[in-house]
Amino acid sequence: MSKDKTVFQCQGCGYSSPKWIGKCPDCGAWNSFAEEKLSPKSLKSGNWQSTSSEAQPLSAVAGGREKRIPIGIAELDRVLGGGLVAGAVILIGGDPGIGKSTLILQAVGRIAGKIGSVLYVSGEESPEQIKLRAERLGINSDAIILLPETLVENITVAAQGMKSAAMVIDSIQTIYTEELTSAPGSVGQIRESAARLMMFAKKNHVPIFLIGHVTKDGAIAGPRVLEHMVDTVLYFEGDRGHPYRILRTIKNRFGSTNEIGVFEMGDDGLREINNPSELFLSERPLNVSGSTVIASMEGTRPLLVEIQALVSPTTFGMPRRTSMGIDFNRVNLLIAVLEKKAGIHLGAMDVFINIVGGFKVIEPAADLGIISAIMSSFREVPIDSKTFLFGEAGLSGEVRAVAQAEHRLREAAKLGFTHAVIPKGNADRLKNDFGLQISGIKNVEELIDRLRA
Repeated sequence: MSKDKTVFQCQGCGYSSPKWIGKCPDCGAWNSFAEEKLSPKSLKSGNWQSTSSEAQPLSAVAGGREKRIPIGIAELDRVLGGGLVAGAVILIGGDPGIGKSTLILQAVGRIAGKIGSVLYVSGEESPEQIKLRAERLGINSDAIILLPETLVENITVAAQGMKSAAMVIDSIQTIYTEELTSAPGSVGQIRESAARLMMFAKKNHVPIFLIGHVTKDGAIAGPRVLEHMVDTVLYFEGDRGHPYRILRTIKNRFGSTNEIGVFEMGDDGLREINNPSELFLSERPLNVSGSTVIASMEGTRPLLVEIQALVSPTTFGMPRRTSMGIDFNRVNLLIAVLEKKAGIHLGAMDVFINIVGGFKVIEPAADLGIISAIMSSFREVPIDSKTFLFGEAGLSGEVRAVAQAEHRLREAAKLGFTHAVIPKGNADRLKNDFGLQISGIKNVEELIDRLRA
């Protein structure tokens, strides 16, 4: 009689070892190995999904663009690339209480009224809890079918029987299969359950939303292979101290991977923010030092956000460097450029950088804004409130051109800005100045002279 096989698997990346080890040789995580038992039936991988397929030349495959179904929530449709695609598997992650279930329930309420019934599988909450949330959001539809179930075989059978137009799994960490003896939430269970749901979605052309937990580091819990298996990965970001929420695309096989959706959390759920630039600048202080505005791009959307800097003499032997919403190492690099190329000595100063509104900027076009804010705070000289900046700074002090300059200028002109400080490379190639005074600069020294004037 065959016995179950025992292996130890890393709960971060899925690496398997015949014995317990302290550090994962694949992802480097410490104390991440857990014992899992594999039944003989589960060792025969692929039996449940074995199908007979015929090879065919690429020219024989039916072409055409994928048909999209708009959900009706503009910000969610934006990050999905225009709407739902039949058979797509969408993974949504975020911190506990950030609003993942609220967003999905609002989306389900729109889908149920347009394309048919939606199967909402809840492995954590009871139907009564979901009903309470739905009443708060003003959702009440017979087309939303609640199924409190965690066994993946039962879920696929129920979905097959009711021919649902879409599915929601809340959450993937609670789903398991009987073919594995390990506990729900383990690497094997998450990987196997997600694979079965993915095959069901592709075979029946049913879009599936998977809600995932996140670890203390902010990554979606479970093996990284889970993110590779699905078609779209969305992260729901936000600060509990701010009502704003950002839905960011990390992966999308059907659209751009740089799009974001902006929402505001209220008593009646998430509200779309159609003009996030105006929102982020609504409480901006005027004529104060250390504050400036940058024009950033998130996918196809230009955003104007405020950068604040505070430079003050340090009271400790080692000066502090703190950044929120911007890469810490990038800030240190720009401080070094300021000291070396512009002669601004910050060795005895604490430097604090903050992107207002809980927003995160990841593109290097924010470099000029960071440098300007630091210089303004250091010299106690305010920057004109109608001036905005964008551009990348190199280690030699040069200012490099960035992409989509005209989109940034057009957005700033709409919001009433009059002066743009941009890289000279961008200024020389402009076809339209949108009524703005354009200052093209080649290096950091020119930037400081321009703002000083």
